Amino acid sequence: MKKRQFLLLLLIIGTAFWGISYSVTKMAIGNSSPNIFLFYRFFLAVIVLSIVFWKYVKDMNLDAIKTGFILAVPMFLGIQLQTVALKYTTASQCSFIAGLTVIIIPLMKLAVYKTSTPLKIWIAALTALTGLFIIAVQDKFVVNLGDLFTIAGAFAFAVYLIAVEKHSASKNLLYSIVPMFSFCALFTFCLAFTDPHAEWFPKSDTFWQGVIYCALFSTAFMYTVSNISQRYLSAERVAVIYLFEPVFGAIGAFFILGENLSWRLLLGGALIFSATIISEVNFKKPKLKVVANKK
Repeated sequence: MKKRQFLLLLLIIGTAFWGISYSVTKMAIGNSSPNIFLFYRFFLAVIVLSIVFWKYVKDMNLDAIKTGFILAVPMFLGIQLQTVALKYTTASQCSFIAGLTVIIIPLMKLAVYKTSTPLKIWIAALTALTGLFIIAVQDKFVVNLGDLFTIAGAFAFAVYLIAVEKHSASKNLLYSIVPMFSFCALFTFCLAFTDPHAEWFPKSDTFWQGVIYCALFSTAFMYTVSNISQRYLSAERVAVIYLFEPVFGAIGAFFILGENLSWRLLLGGALIFSATIISEVNFKKPKLKVVANKK
């Protein structure tokens, strides 16, 4: 199996971890502070990754730390916003709306880098927005607060993936993995420290099980694979693979939380997933090669 194909497989496995993590996180935080949960999640990930990537940690330099900080800011915002969103919306709905990152990335590149965008991207964007409308807009045209947090998180993740693509082209991001998560742990610690309702040592076993699962699988494993993959895959391509996440998210919510798979969720999710397919399909006709007869 080629390296590119192997990384694609690891990313798909990672999206399964991610999708299931929505339900695990929703169960874990319960009435607890999301900031406390995220602090322990990042802190444990830092410990594990420091051991796994020790040879990169001991050779770390200032540039690697700066890169880690640059990547940590949008990643922290994305995870923070979508974790808070789970307080106000269902796990399956959150995972579906988070998939809008795949459309946000090319549109953001158009705005920032002034690159031309093919017609199919605009069609995909409209299709995804239609799916979002069906999922997020409930009766009386009221958008759920959790949906807004999730959308904001999707924008943050788009910035993160674009930043990873930019930096991975010129440097080995394995040196920045531990600094990145260390800054995320620091950010969440500051938020938790200022949270008057934060309980630093929850007695719930579900809370700690959720921390361990999310730290090992949906944080340490997935983000490491993602950063390595973007040496070989574009941000758009990685974001498309991330669209497997809502599928696993809905399945996980159905089996773990007993959430219903409503027609809104299924139809809207199908449109968002269709948008990713449209954005990737090559509509150009193959050129026919004319071979001249030799006499």
